[in-house]
Amino acid sequence: MRVLFPHEMAALDRAAIQGGIPSLDLMERAGRYVAEQARDLVVITGGKRISVVAARGNNGGDGFVAARYLASWGAAVKVYLLGGEGELSTDAAANYRRFSQEGGATVRATGSVLKQELPGSDLVIDAIFGTGFHGSAEGETAEAIAAINACATPVLAVDIPSGVEAETGAVSGPAVRAARTVTFAYPKVGLYLYPGAEMVGELVWVDIGIPPCLLDEIVKSEIYVLEEEGVAALIPNRRPDAHKGECGRVFVVAGSAGLTGAAALCSRAALRAGAGVVTLGIAAGLNAIMEVKLTEVMTMPLPDEDGKRLDTGASEVVREAMEGYDVLALGPGLGTAPSTCAVVSELLRSVEKPVVLDADGLNCAARDTGCLSGREYPTVITPHPGELGRLLDRSAGEIRSSRLEAAVESARRFGCVTVLKGANTLVASPQGTVHINPLAMAGLATAGSGDVLTGCIAAFCAQGLEPMDAAICGVFTHGKAAELAAQMIGQVGMVAGDLNSHLPLALSGLLRDKKGGR
Repeated sequence: MRVLFPHEMAALDRAAIQGGIPSLDLMERAGRYVAEQARDLVVITGGKRISVVAARGNNGGDGFVAARYLASWGAAVKVYLLGGEGELSTDAAANYRRFSQEGGATVRATGSVLKQELPGSDLVIDAIFGTGFHGSAEGETAEAIAAINACATPVLAVDIPSGVEAETGAVSGPAVRAARTVTFAYPKVGLYLYPGAEMVGELVWVDIGIPPCLLDEIVKSEIYVLEEEGVAALIPNRRPDAHKGECGRVFVVAGSAGLTGAAALCSRAALRAGAGVVTLGIAAGLNAIMEVKLTEVMTMPLPDEDGKRLDTGASEVVREAMEGYDVLALGPGLGTAPSTCAVVSELLRSVEKPVVLDADGLNCAARDTGCLSGREYPTVITPHPGELGRLLDRSAGEIRSSRLEAAVESARRFGCVTVLKGANTLVASPQGTVHINPLAMAGLATAGSGDVLTGCIAAFCAQGLEPMDAAICGVFTHGKAAELAAQMIGQVGMVAGDLNSHLPLALSGLLRDKKGGR
């Protein structure tokens, strides 16, 4: 599913209208879908009290259309209008008149009126601001939003919750917290970016009849939201007579004293995500620990410093070993000692195979970004905001406030696929394509979950997927495993090992969808 910036959606609207679709027809369809979603939320429309809070723009016009339909279906509907009737946009005014002619009730909205009357509603429809909103709601609109949020009634937002910027997901002032948001034609970027995404509730997309042929003619950005059917189509098939070598060979370089768990989690995840052979290269002084800790994963002792971390000689050993492997997973738990960073830099410069770089591998690379930007072989990096901030010389806060822009900049600057972890993880390609994983789960806020993701992506790379596809499959499968684990044990107390345990189930579901043609 494509995701658009608001200015792109506005251009699509204009093109559709210029192509012969009356703007009132688009508003009619949008309002009808809002009404249908409202009916779904209240279950039985007849006798239910539904309040529509509308403003003067076309978002308010959608609200008037929805009110008219809901009234005809037996609901007791009242529209609370912010501003005067003479301030309505042309199409909103037309639908205001039609609603009034059919007996609809419109009340001048004030903060005090809304505070008094909204709590008695079965549903509130937020039709104040549309996707063109920027800045912070003030005055009467701010009071209206406060009244909506205070009324303890489910809220259905029209296109986007009022107060959220559709371009960035920014929330600079009061914003409506919706139970459900119904958005038109295509989802907007800000619906998936935090903090705005937190206000959206359940997101429903509806087709209002804009010709699909206009999309490629007008929209230049390439932003998509991941959907299960599309990801399932990418998952590699395994032949009944396949042997382990054909299922991908992953070499993991990870771990240091006190951080061997990261190495174990990453290595196990690569196997659980389908790799046929996984070998862990680790400081020789820690190898015996890993031989006890890991059963199915092979280990390779590497030259070390004080038995705790990699020494510079490790890079040559790994480079030679890589002749027998398809991908290198580098970084989890390595530490950032000077000798370790030297190994990371040398491997990034010399390994002629795909590399998945994470955690301390990224922190080491941040000291010498030329080893990353100069790579001529496929690379996937999987930073959280702090790690990406070090690579781009920004604070973690700056990255969090501009996640989409930062992910795209990183992918282009370093010529690699960038997986910016966090709620609604972003996967960006060097060509500027972005895929958004629509998953925000508190249970993933646990140590080691990123190490599992690294192993997943490496496994899909080893099975022959291109870096972007491998990252997409890794991110989505990792998320599905988290959802399955949460269903079984809950989110609080879920640990990274639970993700590993549920990866095969997640893959099984995706492969079943693929086989069933869903």
